[in-house]
Amino acid sequence: MAKCWKMSACDFLFLLIFLTSLRPSIQQLRPEYVGHKCSSGRSIYLKNSTYSSNLKTLLYSLSSEDHNHSSSNEFLSLTEGQNPDMVFGLYLCRGDLSREVCRDCVNFAVYDILNKCPNEKEALIHYDECLLRYTDRDILLDPITTADILKINQQNIVANQSVRFNDELLSLINETSKTAANSSRRFDAKKVNFTSSENISVMAQCIPDLTRENCSSCLQHAIKKVPRDKTGGSLLFPTCTLRYELMSLYNETKPSQAPPPTQQSGKNGNSIVIIIAIVVPLAVYILLFAVLSSFHLINRAKKTYETAAADEDGDDITTAGSLQFDFNAVEAATNKFSESNKLGQGGFGQVYKGVFPNGLQVAVKRLSKTSGQGEREFKNEVLVVAKLQHKNLVKLLGFCYEREEKILVYEFVPNKGLDYFLFDSTLKSQLEWTRRYEIIKGIARGVLYLHQDSRLTIIHRDLKASNILLDDDMNPKVADFGMARIFGMDQTEANTKRVVGTYGYMSPEYAMYGQFSMKSDVYSFGVLVLEIISGRKNNSLYQMKDSAGNLVTYTWRLWSNGSPLELVDPSFQENYQVNDITRCIHIALLCVQEEAEDRPTMSAINQMLTTSSIALATPQPPGFFLRRKHEEVVSGAGPSTGSSVLYSMDDASVTHVTPR
Repeated sequence: MAKCWKMSACDFLFLLIFLTSLRPSIQQLRPEYVGHKCSSGRSIYLKNSTYSSNLKTLLYSLSSEDHNHSSSNEFLSLTEGQNPDMVFGLYLCRGDLSREVCRDCVNFAVYDILNKCPNEKEALIHYDECLLRYTDRDILLDPITTADILKINQQNIVANQSVRFNDELLSLINETSKTAANSSRRFDAKKVNFTSSENISVMAQCIPDLTRENCSSCLQHAIKKVPRDKTGGSLLFPTCTLRYELMSLYNETKPSQAPPPTQQSGKNGNSIVIIIAIVVPLAVYILLFAVLSSFHLINRAKKTYETAAADEDGDDITTAGSLQFDFNAVEAATNKFSESNKLGQGGFGQVYKGVFPNGLQVAVKRLSKTSGQGEREFKNEVLVVAKLQHKNLVKLLGFCYEREEKILVYEFVPNKGLDYFLFDSTLKSQLEWTRRYEIIKGIARGVLYLHQDSRLTIIHRDLKASNILLDDDMNPKVADFGMARIFGMDQTEANTKRVVGTYGYMSPEYAMYGQFSMKSDVYSFGVLVLEIISGRKNNSLYQMKDSAGNLVTYTWRLWSNGSPLELVDPSFQENYQVNDITRCIHIALLCVQEEAEDRPTMSAINQMLTTSSIALATPQPPGFFLRRKHEEVVSGAGPSTGSSVLYSMDDASVTHVTPR
């Protein structure tokens, strides 16, 4: 093969080979992402380096159909290149899964790991179905490592059953781990009856290349971290995994592999040859066209753009055809968009409750035909939200784009927005501190998913109380992605002349200069936390002496004076944990610091909220952007002359609705 004459050609070749290796299927189900670890910049490679070329070749080999030569369908380890640019890599799939599910998981992992750990020589990514790892050193020389990822169910075992549960779990884990270490596959799964309707299931697995002793040591290391009284968990290490659940955990019978094709002879054999001779070239042409299109889109994704569909011809939205609803069906579900079905109204249109014939309840967001921003925000919301799946994000079920109608169909969230309860003097009592604390943590998890754990890096740009919906159990769901912005793989910040969002929640650098990043959402999250703790709107303190008319300013002064608990919502009375609420105020002040680089990441915030032993930095004074009610928001608040400013004074900027 001729030497690649420039990097773009090499990238194209790798993409062509990689896509050729994928199994043809109607739809590949995305594996359940658990977590990843990178070398955190300690060891990086250059894009044009030999290591980069070796890594791409290695990843192609791991995802290729040609891995049938491996001793096990669920495991493969390879090396590529020579020192000092040698790359070691492997994948390991769950021992109870079919070859097809395994290969699909590996293909997703190859794509995701390069996005999550760009230019890093060492990376590990875990899914529920598989793990993928590569590094610049021999993996088997370090069989036990502290690079663990723990996924623990937060549901506790009933108190009067905890002792028996812990005893039976430990016994089953030890037995399963011992059997796995002694087996040639380094895999075992067992279950035991716990109650008449519940089983404890355990699954233990090591990289098959590990020795029995090293496998046993890795699993014993995992056993030491098994939590007590929890109904399930996954303890994932680079060379072994341990999982348990108080429910069915694995396939009782591993799906059988498809039998190898038998050779044909005579006329049948000739027919097959003819068919192959016709179909293969045609498939190559189709694949080449798809690759060229994909390559073009990948290059475009690296550029800064205002919205997901801002520069498109308007047809991109049709690629989500499986999500498209018929207008007549939507119209019938909402009783022809009747006033009795109307849930709310915002700047871009109305929101209606709809019920389809099968009983499915939905929230239908019908964009106004006269809205200047409607089409752009509509396309953006479809293209962004359709790719998101998280329990703390509102789920987009589909859209309708016909008859000049632009309609979004969402899951129906019955308990309205957070603002409906939080800022009502009567209803706020339904949100005791324990519930609000869980809401804060749920919002943090949702935003972390947007920033780090989804396939795209997404900046919401309009986090506020009215854009947090509450489900039946008062769990939060981040909503309204019309103003969201997708970042490219290597992008950390961007500038815009079109400032969108809600005044009071905007970070200083965004409101003044149009600069935004993940830290802009962090600022908004900090303001939101202060509102949740106090039960007050950010702009509700204009009449309070020394408040400077701003909740952020007021909180900082209370903190500086050593009296942060004066911020606490009086409806709590004495029913709250002083340490927890003080820590949340502290975290919120870290989020609203004036300089973006001083604010923590959402990943760090999640750790601060869930691990009380993590020490918190001393907050610096927050950014102060104070306006009186009679002042125009465009009088000096915009980025620059000629820029477009689109934000409001703590009012809904997309939709402000009742139940949906």
